[in-house]
Parts: sequence; structure tokens; C-alpha cells
Amino acid sequence: MSFIVPELAAPLEAFSTALGIGLLVGMERERRPDSAAGLRTFALVAMLGCLFALLGEKTGGPWILAVGLLVVSVSMIAANFSTLQEEKYRGFTSEAAIIVTYGLGAAVWFGYSTLAVMIAITTTVLLYFKAELRQFSERMTPKDINSILQFAVLSLVILPILPSQDYGPYNAFNPRQIWWMVVLISGLALSGYLALRIIGARHGAALLGIFGGLASSTATTLMFSRHARDHNELVRMAAIVILIANVMVMIRLGFVSSLVAPELVAPIAIVFACGIVPGVLMALYGWKALAEAGPLPMPEVKNPTELKTAISFGLLYAVVLLASAWLQDIAGNKGLYIIALASGITDADASVLSTLRLFNLDKIAQGQAVIAVTLALMANLIFKIGLVLSIGGGRLARHALPGLIAIGGGMAGGLLLI
Repeated sequence: MSFIVPELAAPLEAFSTALGIGLLVGMERERRPDSAAGLRTFALVAMLGCLFALLGEKTGGPWILAVGLLVVSVSMIAANFSTLQEEKYRGFTSEAAIIVTYGLGAAVWFGYSTLAVMIAITTTVLLYFKAELRQFSERMTPKDINSILQFAVLSLVILPILPSQDYGPYNAFNPRQIWWMVVLISGLALSGYLALRIIGARHGAALLGIFGGLASSTATTLMFSRHARDHNELVRMAAIVILIANVMVMIRLGFVSSLVAPELVAPIAIVFACGIVPGVLMALYGWKALAEAGPLPMPEVKNPTELKTAISFGLLYAVVLLASAWLQDIAGNKGLYIIALASGITDADASVLSTLRLFNLDKIAQGQAVIAVTLALMANLIFKIGLVLSIGGGRLARHALPGLIAIGGGMAGGLLLI
């Protein structure tokens, strides 16, 4: 039995959601002594937006919503006018938040409750982390800003104008699909790159391994192999960083696989989990060494969004894709596996993505795709083991190789489970 008149149920839900949004944003503003408005004001503004949207819809006058916004703006100006001469400039943050809250209240009435709540949470996060965002901005260098702008060009300018049509032998070349892979990998690498720039080396080897693996596990392995060679007392530390970075490769490529080829998520997750679990266990085994770490170097990761880097990856991906399709056609599974091993040595991303693309085109079966993906990662892992041996030396090898071999052995064992 309902205790609410049916025709009032939807309006009450809308106004309740608007009230919740206002209270959420207002709660954050209430704790700021310099804020132009607080909890009650934001709650009222959100419901006002919902109310004016209702009136505009029922009267057929969309201008009513604009009038409401004008009323809110004039009220803010009038409330602040008397204090403008007495107080120093405190910015426009609270006023902007009020306008956003008014708009969110209106959006709730028009049926966008979920989107409005998501935006409200995002707004509150932006308001709450004022100091952290300022520190982030201060740490940004022109190179970092350039990286973000370049990624915007790759994803928002180039990607939309490329045709989504298959070309060439075996219909292997789809410009938009190829560039989407470039954007995906560049975006993940950029996240790791910026994280490294923000955290520096002061938050410990664990984070350096995580974000270094996200940005470039090869660069991280190379850098800390050199570090171990030059600082014998930190060999164990470098080994843990390298191990964590290589665990992150599987996590990163597992995430990419879930986006590119969802049907392969289960078998790939099984294989990768069999490699991740022993890698994490080996890292935890040597965790005590992290407390003894001295200053650690930053992995020398190149800007992953430079147009030259992006085009190079796109070309490599296209070549590997065509070679895989051709060899698979003339030599069957053996040709596919040979390409996976050969290309995986230099770039596991390109090899894995090309395999996923062939699977999506129904050129290869599920089992073949999983084996090829695993072989690419195994080849890349062997290459990094070579870096550890040739650059880091015997001491680093004794600490790093058991974990790296455990990862490879785990993935090989995972193949037997699918």
C-alpha cells in the first residue's frame, strides 16, 4: 500500500534528489569560512532549479528557467556587494558552484537524475580537494601541460575524423580502430607518466613500481637495473620495483583486453591471474626492504602522447596486425605465434592488440588468441630478464629473477587451465 499520492511520487523523488545534491555540495562549502554560501543556500538553490524547470515545463515557457538563473545571479551580486570593498578578492568558486547546483536541480526535473548526481559528486570533489589541485597545478611543467594537450589532439581532434572502414589485405587496416588503440595505450601511459611526475620518488618504491609499470615497464626495468648496478645497498629495493612494474603490465593489458575484446576477458584473466598472484607474493616477501630505501630515481619515461611516438606505435601496430594475419593465413597457428613472440620482445602492447583485433575479425579462435597474447608477454618478460642480467648484474638477478620467472611460469601454467 502506497502512502504517497501516485501523481506526486515522481515530483517528490525529483525534489528529494535535488535537495540531496544541494546538501552534498553545500556541506563542502559550509566548512569554508570564506565561502559565499553554505549548506542551506545550496540546498535551496538546487530545489529552486528543480522548481523553475517544473514551472517552465508546465507553462510551456522555457524562459522561466533563464529567469530563475538571473534571479540567483542577481541575488549573489546583491549579497556580496556590501562586502566587496571590505574583503580581499576570494575568487568566484562558490558563485560558480551555486550556478552549477541550480543547473543540476533543473537537470533532475528533466529526467537526468543519475547524470546530475554524478556531476554533483564531481563538483564536490573539485571543491574539496582545492589544496591538492593547487599543488598539482604548481608541480605541472610546460612539458606536462604539453603532454595533456597532445593527448587531447590525439583523442578529440584526430580520432573523430578518421574513417571507420576496413582497408587493405585481409581487411586488416581500419584507421579509426588503429588510432583508437593509439589513444587507449597513450592514455594509460599518460596516466602513469603524470602520476610519476606528481608523486616523485618520495612516496616509495611500491608506487614507483605501480606507476612505472603503467607508464613503461621496460623503461622502469632499465632504469632500476642501472640503479642496482650503481648502488649495491639498494639492489633488493630495485628488484621489488622491477617486479611490481612487470605485474602492472598484466593488469594494464588485462584492462585493455576487457575493453577491446570482452569475450576474451575470462580466459585472459585466468592466465594473467596465474602470473599476477606469484608476482605479488614474491613482492610481498621482500616488502621489508622498502622501509630501508634511500632516494630512488625517477624512471626516464618519454612523453607517451607526442605525435611522433603515437604515429610510431600506430604504424607498428598496423604492421604487426598485417604480419599476423598474413602468417596466420599461410602458416596457421605457427605463424601467429612466431609474430607474437617476435613483436612481443620490443612491444607487447602492439602484439597483444593485434591479436585481439584478429580475434574480433573472426580470423583466429579464442584459444589461439589467448596463447598468442601469453606468448607476447612471455617474450617481453624474457627481454626484461635480459636487461636485468646484462645491466643489473648477478646481485640484482638473484633477487629479481625468482619473481620474474614465477610470473612467466604462472602464465604458462595458466594456459593449462583454459
